[in-house]
Amino acid sequence: MPPPPPAETMPATEEETHRFPCEQCGADYSYDPAAGPLTCGHCGHSESIRSGPWKGTALQELDFAAAAADRLPEAEIEVTRVSTCPNCAAQVEFDPDTHAKECPFCATPVVTGTGESRHIKPKGVLPFAIPERAAHKAMTDWLGGLWFAPSGLREYARKGRRMQGIYVPYWTYDAQTRSRYSGQRGTVYYVTETYQQDGETKTRKVSKVRWTPVSGRVQRFFDDVLVLASNSLPKRYTEALEPWDLSQLEPYQPQYLAGFRAEAYTVDLETGFAEAGQKMDRVIERDVRFDIGGDRQRIGNIDTQVSEVTFKHILLPVWLAAYKYRGKTYRFVINGQSGRVQGERPYSAVKIGAAALAAAIVIAAIAYFAGQQ
Repeated sequence: MPPPPPAETMPATEEETHRFPCEQCGADYSYDPAAGPLTCGHCGHSESIRSGPWKGTALQELDFAAAAADRLPEAEIEVTRVSTCPNCAAQVEFDPDTHAKECPFCATPVVTGTGESRHIKPKGVLPFAIPERAAHKAMTDWLGGLWFAPSGLREYARKGRRMQGIYVPYWTYDAQTRSRYSGQRGTVYYVTETYQQDGETKTRKVSKVRWTPVSGRVQRFFDDVLVLASNSLPKRYTEALEPWDLSQLEPYQPQYLAGFRAEAYTVDLETGFAEAGQKMDRVIERDVRFDIGGDRQRIGNIDTQVSEVTFKHILLPVWLAAYKYRGKTYRFVINGQSGRVQGERPYSAVKIGAAALAAAIVIAAIAYFAGQQ
């Protein structure tokens, strides 16, 4: 299939921003993860997203084949102002009044450009569920539980600057699969063998496998196969943030992004589907083994037909912290829904050396007393 519509750079034009004026004082609302509604930082007035004039519609899937053939309705495409980090290549949205920031992923200074990018609109958003102070505590607790972490970094992080709340892009894919397979079913049986040991004849039971050719069909409907649509964070971090409770997804409304930033996707739709296909293949293989049955299984071939493929572009909440400590950048990511923490594990050479010295002393002492005995 031909590729989906790529992101392209365009001259600056009027754009939608993620700012919403308070109906009482005119200052900006921001989304409050602790309370849920939009809250004015100036006068404290709040407004429910669900009851406001921006009340959303149902969460809908889009047709994958139409997107791959560049036939999505123009209403499903948005133009956003993004800037690319020169260090980690993250693409982060900026509001029109922002011209310079630090990249939330790696703390590199970023100067915004004047271009815009065309992207498939988000269909769903998982709102932040934990506020910044709870995320900060989760990170410092996580650092405090790491052996050999530099005490200075823990203290630096504890007193550090504000964390960045950012919505990270993901694709979800639905698909109906029907698979035909061929292979072998193994049945374990035992035979008695005789052998000689120390001049005596003995017997033992030995397991063997009887293989029988088999073939069959399995089918499965996959719902919301999740694929990261960004290259800004290592997969070992983002995968360790799972699971996400996608049942809490809300239909996308920009009001949820008030006070936060959103990253534009850099993994295109078809590349994401190829990764989703690998995830589905692993599940189908498990289904085939179960269907073959027996004690052991050999799979010769699996032929899978995929149909009814749909997708969504969704945004998931992540708190980010990037600290430069003694010339090195440490990145930490916190699941904005569950508070789960992942990051670069720091090591203190002094602590490791002290631990090694202590271990050597203990071993020497044990050897000394053993020699005395």
